[in-house]
Amino acid sequence: MGFQESFKALSDPTRREILNLLRAGSMSVGEILEHFSITGASLSHHLSILKHAGLIDDEKQGKYMIYTLNTTVLDDILNWMMSLKGGEHHEES
Repeated sequence: MGFQESFKALSDPTRREILNLLRAGSMSVGEILEHFSITGASLSHHLSILKHAGLIDDEKQGKYMIYTLNTTVLDDILNWMMSLKGGEHHEES
């Protein structure tokens, strides 16, 4: 997965807020939805983009889908940005 999907996912304020919510811990779709005034279908679309970008993981627990923040991609982005600041040249992973 390249950075393009990650930056696209991060460009939306709703998706950034979902990531902020997941910083505190795993949440179900219903728990995430309580924080927004959007439809379940709209939230599902946002979650799908975040998952495709590798920014979140999901796991079925009983009848619920639980979402968790995946910081691996964020670490890769941060390391890449820090290398730019430091003047080093690194290829995108």
